[in-house]
Amino acid sequence: MQVHNVNLPITVTGRHVEVTAAMREYAQKKVEGLHLDYPRIIEAKVILDVQPHRQQVAEIILFCANHIVIEVDTTSEDIYAAIDESISKIARRMRKFKTRMLKSHRPRKGSIKLLQEHVYHETALESEEDHIEPAYVHKEQYKVRPLYTDEAMLDMAMSGKSFVVFHNQKTHKLAILFRRDDGEYGLIEPEDTVANGTSA
Repeated sequence: MQVHNVNLPITVTGRHVEVTAAMREYAQKKVEGLHLDYPRIIEAKVILDVQPHRQQVAEIILFCANHIVIEVDTTSEDIYAAIDESISKIARRMRKFKTRMLKSHRPRKGSIKLLQEHVYHETALESEEDHIEPAYVHKEQYKVRPLYTDEAMLDMAMSGKSFVVFHNQKTHKLAILFRRDDGEYGLIEPEDTVANGTSA
């Protein structure tokens, strides 16, 4: 059982809502009650928000050892229920993560699947969507951290994200770890052509 949650730094803040003493105490006690032996929690942040139509949101971010960050959020009509569900999500994710830790991250034998070949006429590949101008719909700050590949896998499993960008501690290169459609992991290490003096 994890005992490191004693005197754990927990920050409770509000968006569009004033955090009462009761709300702060409830959130802190719930986070302190996460008695799990892995990963070790170093710091926790709880963000409470009230959205349009009085939807209550509880977002919890745990900063853990081994560069692991766990983020969950829940929307409910009651802020206390949202906190409870977010705590449950974190507990389930941490237990699932610990189970995966006991297994090897190496690809399983026979994991390469043969796909049936299909031939399409060129007109079947044309659509009106080809003429739509691309645009991004979300922008956020992304911190690139130094990690080993196994640590990046753990980070992605805990955060629930579909990819992780990191500095590979083994190769000392920028790397992108992503989850493939078959459930396995893929790793991309871009070539630094500018540094090598071979710009395209």
